[in-house]
Parts: sequence; C-alpha cells; structure tokens
Amino acid sequence: MTSSTTAVWPTSHLQAADIAFAALTCEPDPLSLDCDAVATAAGVDCGLPPGTVPLTELRQWLLANPHYYLARDIVWRELVRLARTGAPHWVVAAVGMAMPALIRAAAELTADHQGDAADIDNEILTGFLDALRNTVDLDKPAVCASLVYAGFRAGQRVRVERFKYVPVEDIEHAVPGPRLPQLPYGHPDLLIERAATLGLIDDEDVQPWIDTRLARHSVPRVAQGLGLPADLLRMRLARADSRIGEAVLAGLLSGSVSSETVTRLSERASRRGNIRAAMATPATHGPTTAAA
Repeated sequence: MTSSTTAVWPTSHLQAADIAFAALTCEPDPLSLDCDAVATAAGVDCGLPPGTVPLTELRQWLLANPHYYLARDIVWRELVRLARTGAPHWVVAAVGMAMPALIRAAAELTADHQGDAADIDNEILTGFLDALRNTVDLDKPAVCASLVYAGFRAGQRVRVERFKYVPVEDIEHAVPGPRLPQLPYGHPDLLIERAATLGLIDDEDVQPWIDTRLARHSVPRVAQGLGLPADLLRMRLARADSRIGEAVLAGLLSGSVSSETVTRLSERASRRGNIRAAMATPATHGPTTAAA
C-alpha cells in the first residue's frame, strides 16, 4: 500500500487507518502532542521541538532526525500510554505515526506474494495493535521498532501459511510411502552459506548464527565476544531467522533464483547495511542515550 491523504476507498485495514490518521491531523484542529510536557514528565532534555506539535509535523521531525533515539522513545512511550487509555483517536494516532515503517513492512512482505496483499496489510495492523495494547515493554528502548516488528511477524505468517501444504498432482493415485525431503537438505553450513550469498543474512551475522543456532552457544556469551549488547544480537539473529525461514519455504535456497530476485535481495541487504552503519555512527546533534 501507499500512504495518501486523498479521498480513496480503503482496500485494507491498514489503508483505512492511514486515511483515518489523515482526517485526525488535518486543519483546523489537528491532533497534537505537547512535547514540552512529555519531555518534562520524562525528566530529560531530549531535543524534541518545543511546544504543542501536530502529529504529522512530529512524525516528519522524527523521520528527519533518526539519531534522536531518546526523543523517539519518549514520544512513543507517551503514544502507547495514551493509546492504552482506550481513547480510539490515540490508537489511530499511534498507527499513523508508525505508518511509514508499516508501509515499508507491507511492501517487503507483499513483494512476489501470490495471495491478496490486503490480507498481509490486515495482519500487519493486527499484530501492531496487539503489541500496542498488550505486549510492548515500555521499559525497553526502541518502542516503535518493537511495535512495527510485531506487525511484520504477523504479516509474515500470512506468507508462510501458503507454503504449509504441498500440492499433489494426482491425489487419487498417490502412493503412500517414504519420500525425499523437500529441498534444501544436507549440511546446515551449506544452507547458511547460500543464505549469505543471497543477502538473506549479513556477513557479520553468519558466524554468530552458526555459534548460536548450530553450536548452541548462548546469545549473551556470543554477544560478549563481539562487544555487542545481547538484545541487539538477539534481534539481528531473529530477523535473520525470519528471512531464512521464508526463503526455505519459498525454495530460494534449493535451486536457481531469478536475477530479479537476486537484485531485490541484494537491495534489501544494502538497505540493512546502510541502516546499521547509520545507527553505529554517533549523532552530531542531539542526545543518543537510548539505542534504536
């Protein structure tokens, strides 16, 4: 889906939420957040713009200042708190504030999807809302990322579901008995090597993946050896697990892969690398106390 403020009939719940957010934040009385009050309640100077800021402007400010991790988390903790009061407009507001990331998640999951893209959109929104109302931990950093990832996982299950059953061409004459396992099969090292070649797992995560998934070393132990926070490595490996699992189900690790698919996977890997590099670079302005 694409974000739009034009009057269109929504084709999914996610698109309907986008339209509702546009209605809530339009003039003359846009839904806004008192950034001064939010910062004062948090007890820190996090660099948020002063005064009462319309949510569309605040969203744009957060997008334009990706290194203001603490400011983003403070805003999102307040949005989650307001949404959990049960006020419907703040639930819509939280979805709208995350819409750019939700749209990216939907675009990634609907690429090459054989089924109805609206099903994925709907599940992304459902997963996001469940985390918003019930499960996201406000004591941890990267609140928005946790919410969006919950939506991504929910949408991903729709894609995986269609690979659950293997069709049989002539079911009436099918003979029961042992069959070859579905590809890929063989040594797991070969699978992970092919996954790395396709950009499904980043090069720096290959050895940690082998150490934790195959050698069964604990994530904190491996993370300590790499000088990384355990939660960060755990998140990176979990995302790699998701990409590899879906690739296995789609047959990407078992045979030839089209040049278009190779290009698409390479572009995604490049974007992940750029994001990781940006997160690792200290911000030149503004606080960076919390990690994204």
